[in-house]
Amino acid sequence: MTAAGTAVAVVTGASSGIGAATARQLAAAGYHVVLTARRKDRIEALAAELTRAGHRATAYALDVTDRPAVDAFAASLDRCDVLVNNAGGALGADPVATGDPADWRQMFEVNVIGTLNTTQALLPALTAGGGGTVVILSSTAGHATYEGGGGYVAAKHGAHVLAETLRLEIVGTPVRVIEIAPGLVKTEEFATTRFRGDEEKAAKVYEGVAEPLTADDVADTITWAVTRPSHVNIDLMVVRPRAQASNSKVYREL
Repeated sequence: MTAAGTAVAVVTGASSGIGAATARQLAAAGYHVVLTARRKDRIEALAAELTRAGHRATAYALDVTDRPAVDAFAASLDRCDVLVNNAGGALGADPVATGDPADWRQMFEVNVIGTLNTTQALLPALTAGGGGTVVILSSTAGHATYEGGGGYVAAKHGAHVLAETLRLEIVGTPVRVIEIAPGLVKTEEFATTRFRGDEEKAAKVYEGVAEPLTADDVADTITWAVTRPSHVNIDLMVVRPRAQASNSKVYREL
């Protein structure tokens, strides 16, 4: 399904936000991008956009938590040089005492098990290519906690540990493991999804912050890290807007 001789980059969660922005930038960098997400219409529209612009792009509808589907997807690829594990997200902002276990379970399934599924399934192809790259999108939530973030923080800590452990275990192979940990990023869906469509609550996340990060800002860091020479591994990059000093310290012009 992919062009022979052209480096292939798989991007999960490519239907919007950071995933879509990363697909655009990697396509512009010369990769044949394979766009995966559950929303088939979105990734097909993005693939068509990229193709019209003269790039190589393929859409493949995929739920990363469905292991048989992930294995079938991996088997359909002729090669894989880069895997960007971007699929993830947050649900709710309740304290630990009252948080919904179903929300915690779903966040863990997507952010951790989904990343595990795609990484395990594509690692043989990444290794066979002689210079593969695994990118794991964690979050600053994977490095420090904050009130109301328990379930998301736990899931992103899991993603961080997955990246750190994988790097230790495959050292000596031709595959590098890069972790990108963004802070406050304003995208069209992240906060709205977290608060189940409550636009007012979602807006308060960014209230008074003059310039939160954009999806393009994060995609730029991913593309830069991926396009370094193959012997250069960007182990971990924490990316925050200037207005954010920590997860709980944000300058707001109110």
